[in-house]
Amino acid sequence: PRYRPDWASLDARPLPAWFDRAKVGVFVHWGVFSVPAWGSEWFWWHWQGEHDAAYERFVRRRFPPGTSYADFAPRFTAHDFQPRQWAQLFQRAGARYVVLTTKHHEGFTNWGSPVAWNWNSVDTGPHRDLVGELGEALRESNLRYGLYHSLMEWFNPLYLADKQSGFKTQSFVLKKTMPELYDLVLRYKPDLIWSDGDWEAPDSYWNSTSFLAWLYNNSPVKDAVVVNDRWGRGCSCRHGGFYNCADKYRPGTLPDHKWEMCSSLDKLSWGYRSNMSLAEVMDEMSMIEELVQTVSLGGNYLLNVGPTKEGVIAPIFQERLLALGRWLDTNGEAIYESQPWRVQMENTTDTVWYTSKGPVVFAIFLLWPRDSELHLSSPIPSPGTQVTLLGYSGTLKWQKSPGKGMLITLPYMLPSPLPPQSGWAVKLEGVK
Repeated sequence: PRYRPDWASLDARPLPAWFDRAKVGVFVHWGVFSVPAWGSEWFWWHWQGEHDAAYERFVRRRFPPGTSYADFAPRFTAHDFQPRQWAQLFQRAGARYVVLTTKHHEGFTNWGSPVAWNWNSVDTGPHRDLVGELGEALRESNLRYGLYHSLMEWFNPLYLADKQSGFKTQSFVLKKTMPELYDLVLRYKPDLIWSDGDWEAPDSYWNSTSFLAWLYNNSPVKDAVVVNDRWGRGCSCRHGGFYNCADKYRPGTLPDHKWEMCSSLDKLSWGYRSNMSLAEVMDEMSMIEELVQTVSLGGNYLLNVGPTKEGVIAPIFQERLLALGRWLDTNGEAIYESQPWRVQMENTTDTVWYTSKGPVVFAIFLLWPRDSELHLSSPIPSPGTQVTLLGYSGTLKWQKSPGKGMLITLPYMLPSPLPPQSGWAVKLEGVK
């Protein structure tokens, strides 16, 4: 079908199947904001947009007088950036796709954008095509590649002039935003475009619908590409491909549209912070909990790391990603390519969540029950019901519950003052 440049037509496009099957992705926030590495990736805005006193003090203390944000770019070196190592780490983390910031709201592009003059990673800083290098490495590892791109740029004079006109003029869109989006698609053939920075202006200002019609009809990725919902004020959660709705969005009940939860290992920032403390990093339990709840409710889980200005992913982030990967090595059967079941969670507790694959049901329990007896009230067993624990050989004994549902006898765990902390999945065959 040909898609028209209007939402009714674009929203009717079926979402390419790979995205729903993938379930797990890694998000990477990397740019000039990785140089001050303080506060958050909104550093420039807090410092010179809002004149936040803490940011002004930080720059005074750390940098020579008269330092401008542009002076940070040469220090964004990416000296230690090894794209193959990143790809290997993300693969071992169990990710099926990776989304890299090609350009945040600061306007600096991580590729040699023909319309970003000297404000890009080829002309200054790393003198490397970061977008291209990572893409190559990910494809070697059979990972899908997504590109995050901000439509707006806080301090771009063209954008500020359009804003001044109440977005009646479009010189920024025509000279900057759109040329960059077309360039990214033609050059890197992404599997996903993660749009952002849309909230100040309507989609008619951004020319979003005509771009998406081209993307779906004529672009080199027209059959496989997936996009999110940030294409103009009021689009979020209503238009586009899958929905993000808001950062760290949790719907609570099963949405009727494919969605994605983006979350960050550093609870206070998406970009790298040099003063991050361990207490501010998500622990393994919370990460697995977010993943399980998200997938049970039909979502994908996109977990963010912020590399350093040299291109190092902090060891604590690596450790968390590898822990996620180990958990998925054992329990991935209950996650990848799964579908929401008729019940998403046990009504008595939010520690048991369900997924399904055809007639097979998975119950993922986040806390190990005290007496090693798992009570599930939602599945209706039959005489032929079989129960196994993922990662454990042999079948488990079960009986019908006196009330409703079933009681499953779990294998004996070694005594320990603390319950083991992670989440386990039982596979139920022959239940309704």
